[in-house]
Amino acid sequence: QVQLVESGGGLVPAGGSLRLSCAASAGTFSSSFMGWFRQAPGMEREFVAAIGRSGGSTTYADSVKDRFTISRDNAQNTLYLQMNSLNPEDTAVYSCAIRVRYAGRSSTFTTLGQYDYWGQGTQVTVSS
Repeated sequence: QVQLVESGGGLVPAGGSLRLSCAASAGTFSSSFMGWFRQAPGMEREFVAAIGRSGGSTTYADSVKDRFTISRDNAQNTLYLQMNSLNPEDTAVYSCAIRVRYAGRSSTFTTLGQYDYWGQGTQVTVSS
């Protein structure tokens, strides 16, 4: 069982920035693939960003590309999401996810079913 704990959410005005963190209990963090997803009220959970095991490969949803940056610190078992130029449409609960099972040759994963464990999420609210 892997535990993921997100932090860093909050209320920010449009145009502002936030940095989310996701602390993992997994001793296999450095060999696992990670991702961020978000869910707005009344909406389905959607992909935001993903990162490969070493951090060299990243993938972003078109809606956040060039504004958000995903990164990881394998020594600290921590995943990050730097969010800049936030707008009200970014308001959602942000959750991190980890894939610990065999990944084959894939470099990142972008769908819900490809991940094995999820955090509880952290609320991000962007005011207009």
